Amino acid sequence: MDIGARKEYAAVVRDRYWKAHSKKEKSLIPDEYCANTDQARKYVIRKLGSRDNPDPKPRRKRQAVYNGQVTPALAKIWEVFDYPCGQHLKPLIGSQTDRLRQFGGLPISDEGSQ
Repeated sequence: MDIGARKEYAAVVRDRYWKAHSKKEKSLIPDEYCANTDQARKYVIRKLGSRDNPDPKPRRKRQAVYNGQVTPALAKIWEVFDYPCGQHLKPLIGSQTDRLRQFGGLPISDEGSQ
C-alpha cells in the first residue's frame, strides 16, 4: 500500500474511530488498520487518536539576530577562534574584538561594532 493510499485510508478510519460508541468498537478499528497496513499498533493509535492533521506543520524559522554588517565579522571571529560553541564564543567577542580590529584581522567599521 503506497503512502497516498495509506493517508486516505487513515482519514476514513479516523472518522470511524472518533464516531465509535463503545471502547470495544474503538479497539477493533486499530486492529483492522494494523492488519491492512502492517504498521505498529501503538503508532496507529497515536495516528488515529489525534483529531488534527497527522502531518506536522513546517517549523517557523528564527528571525535574524544580527544585521548584514555584523554577520561577516561574527563569522570571521568564529573562524579565527576555531569555531567554538556559542557559550565560549560570547566572552571572546567581548574581549577580543578590539584587538582583532587593531591588527586588521576583522573587517568591521566603528558603526558596525556598536
